Amino acid sequence: MEVASDFILKDQNGKPFSMMQHRGRKILLSFHPLAWTPVCGEQMKSLEENYERFEEMDAIAVGISVDSTFCKHEWAKSMGIEKIPLLSDFWPHGEVARKYGVFDDEAGFSKRANIIVGRDGKIEFVKVYPISELPDISEIIKIMEEK
Repeated sequence: MEVASDFILKDQNGKPFSMMQHRGRKILLSFHPLAWTPVCGEQMKSLEENYERFEEMDAIAVGISVDSTFCKHEWAKSMGIEKIPLLSDFWPHGEVARKYGVFDDEAGFSKRANIIVGRDGKIEFVKVYPISELPDISEIIKIMEEK
């Protein structure tokens, strides 16, 4: 298994998030194309709704897109997302999505994807979804519980 690339991105509140600060926990990197779109909103709300389940697994889930922190802040506020970090991969544009192989150069944003990083920092699972498909969060939680 490949070691996950470290990165530091700011969340919707301007707080830095790094992979290294969470080493020893499972991490769900939930990439979504753009804020303010219906499927992306549902994807992020599913993370927020399952926050306690992630905590029970000693895991953290984060949403990542190329939107700015200001955009993410207003979007999170509009959806009532308070616990899940929504990370801004704004500049350099899509750099983290590129590191993880899920940036769509033609579209200019990340693909819709879920990547699970194990406690040891290695990538355990990757799934890329059609852009219009809402990822099944129960499938992801089950995989996280099994690994």
